[in-house]
Amino acid sequence: MNKLLDTQKLANYIGGDWMEGNEYAPVINPATGEVIVHVPLSPASAVDEAVVAARAAQKEWSLVPAPQRAEVLYRIGYLLKERKEKLAQLLTMENGKVLEEARGEVQEGIDMAFYMAGEGRRLFGQTTPAELKDKFAMSQRVPVGVVGMITPWNFPIAIATWKSFPAIVAGNAVVWKPATETPIMAYELAEICEEAGLPKGILNVVFGSGRVVGDAMVHHKDIRVISFTGSNETGRNIAAACGQQLKKVSLEMGGKNAVIVMEDADLDLAVEAILWSAYGTSGQRCTACSRVIVHESVKEALEEKLLAQIEKLSIGNGLDEAVKVGPIINKAALEKIKKYIEIGKKEGARLLTGGKELTEEKYKNGNFFTPTLFTNVNGSMRIAQEEIFGPVVSLIPVKSFEEAIEVNNNVEYGLSSSIFTNDVNRVFKAQRDLDTGIVYVNAGTTGAEIHLPFGGTKGTGNGHRDSGVQALDVFTEWKAVYIDYSGRLQRAQIDIE
Repeated sequence: MNKLLDTQKLANYIGGDWMEGNEYAPVINPATGEVIVHVPLSPASAVDEAVVAARAAQKEWSLVPAPQRAEVLYRIGYLLKERKEKLAQLLTMENGKVLEEARGEVQEGIDMAFYMAGEGRRLFGQTTPAELKDKFAMSQRVPVGVVGMITPWNFPIAIATWKSFPAIVAGNAVVWKPATETPIMAYELAEICEEAGLPKGILNVVFGSGRVVGDAMVHHKDIRVISFTGSNETGRNIAAACGQQLKKVSLEMGGKNAVIVMEDADLDLAVEAILWSAYGTSGQRCTACSRVIVHESVKEALEEKLLAQIEKLSIGNGLDEAVKVGPIINKAALEKIKKYIEIGKKEGARLLTGGKELTEEKYKNGNFFTPTLFTNVNGSMRIAQEEIFGPVVSLIPVKSFEEAIEVNNNVEYGLSSSIFTNDVNRVFKAQRDLDTGIVYVNAGTTGAEIHLPFGGTKGTGNGHRDSGVQALDVFTEWKAVYIDYSGRLQRAQIDIE
């Protein structure tokens, strides 16, 4: 596993150099409690160093033809593909998600590398007729300069590639603050970029806390874009700070996603999708299903089928191929989940299964929580409104399709939604009326593909999108160009004959 076996301490990657820190924090395997490596807790001055390197490198990088920039992304993609299994193993160690999911996450990075490399030949602008004779008019995308990206621990490599690869192919340089809980993926990705021939200074990794490193990035005058994925509270603060500086900001925050199960649904298929959406990654996805809005006529049947399958879920270390549910990322997250279990009980919801931390001998050093199912939940309860970010699902009975849509939309967030029905008319009404950025039909709430825009409405974000060609809008500005070859001054809107 290259350098990682030879060091107990990670290093920042600034201007193409690996730079050790002065202060470190342990990175803990959430399944075992073991310290894997130590991550630097960098001071704000490290951000200054990274920005200086990024600015200098970006000036040259922006002059490299986009198809040539894309060639580097292709090489990165091939290296990711070559090392997929190794990266998946490391990802599971630091994050806890099961290997099957870790492999899928690395595959997202591979897909994003190849997709955005293709955009190197498709950074399209527009040509348009000019209103005056002997005049040419067009628009083109231009890079913004230095991009700051702040990424979370739950998808430590996928989300990083969603943000960095479009920024890089568009001609920008990147300063990246990964989550301190999962820094190994950032270390590995920086090594791969270096090996692939990405010029020094185009990708800079600064490890550290959000309070110090993240804040320094948000307020740095030479970082012109902040792309952030994380909590709603932090995102709002970032948006306010960036607004004061007239700095572009892209936010992808929380979700309170629902699977709607109508009376004509294939219940076995719905159960399979709910299990995967709700308990995959131990519910620690912004797209995780945390509500099941079910027609009252099939509520009991759905409950029975769900309970039978939940009992079969194996819980443990994600490195075990037989395990389906891994650990919670840390003790603080575990305590938050336990708090919401008590809130649900006090609100009058009925706990059908789960709702407890696992403390038996084989679990005692990790952060494990049982897959949990509440029923008889009212859509206005806190457990049906607030993001828990754990393996907790609330069953909400409804009387009609119209009520199901209303309950789905009556939350602060708007990321992902799903409906199970065999009625084609309902399918088309649902895809129109569900107010989320992502809608699934007869599938769960997770599983977005990288060639479509990823993001949501309302409290989930601020209108920008990660992934898809739309991601380029975050990292480029539009420039209008007029070329007058008439040999005389022509005044738009005035000299039209």
